Order: sequence, then C-alpha cells, then structure tokens
Amino acid sequence: MSETSIAVSCHIDASPEAVWALVTDLARMGEWSPENDGGTWVGAVQSAQLGAKFKGSNSNGSKRWTTMAKVVEFEAPRQFAFDVAAAGLAIARWAYTIEPSGTGCTVTETWTDRRNAVAKLFSGPASGVKERAAHNRAGMEQTLAALAATAGS
Repeated sequence: MSETSIAVSCHIDASPEAVWALVTDLARMGEWSPENDGGTWVGAVQSAQLGAKFKGSNSNGSKRWTTMAKVVEFEAPRQFAFDVAAAGLAIARWAYTIEPSGTGCTVTETWTDRRNAVAKLFSGPASGVKERAAHNRAGMEQTLAALAATAGS
C-alpha cells in the first residue's frame, strides 16, 4: 500500500503553548474544521496523552460518520498525532507540528492516507468525497486559517 501525505503550514501569532491547547482540545476542533465536528475521549484516559483514544464525529453535507482514533505521538507543545480507523480499517494519520517562529509559531497539519483498497472503495460513498487528497488539502487550509484567527485574537 502506497501512502499519500499532504502537509499545510500556517504562521499563527500566538505562543506554541496557546496553539497546542487549541489543537488538543477535541471538542473545539469542529469550530475550525469544515469536516470534523469534534471528538470525545473514550476509555480510561480522558485527556490528550500518548495512547489516549477518542471518537471523532464528522460531516460533509448530509453525510455523517464517526471514526476511532488513537494518539500515537504526543510531545507538548510540539507534536500531536493520531491514527484514525473506521469499521476496523486504517484510514489516516493526522499530525500537528508546532514550531516557535518569530512572533508566534508555525503550525503544520499533515494528513497521511492509510486506506487500503477496501477502505478507499467505501470511503467515497460514506463521506461524499471522491477525491480525498484535494478535499483534505482545502479543508486543512481552512482549518489552519480559522485556528489562526482564534488563537491570534
């Protein structure tokens, strides 16, 4: 399986710690993302930390779906990454890297497509998105712009 990755970066006029607090606040992600409606921690761990699991809620028009995710990288306030699965199939890895930069920080959001042929076959009809890479790039740009507006205010 060949993995496709897309990375989008944005300078944000806020401290890495302030941006980190926003990026790891699952419930608020829906404020910035055009597709993710937020998430809730599941299991014994109820906060952002290595190994924590959460349920993500997503929508695209009339399409709605949920995913399960597990935090696989956690280095506050620099690196937050999680693997996403749906129906037991690997879907993606999402990562946020935060680097101090000038008057604030640079945030890079990275999406890595981890779907196999079966997951790709079902994901289009389930999400209403045929071209996932282009769709995600546009969504990532919108998410980071909205995040910057919130963090910089």
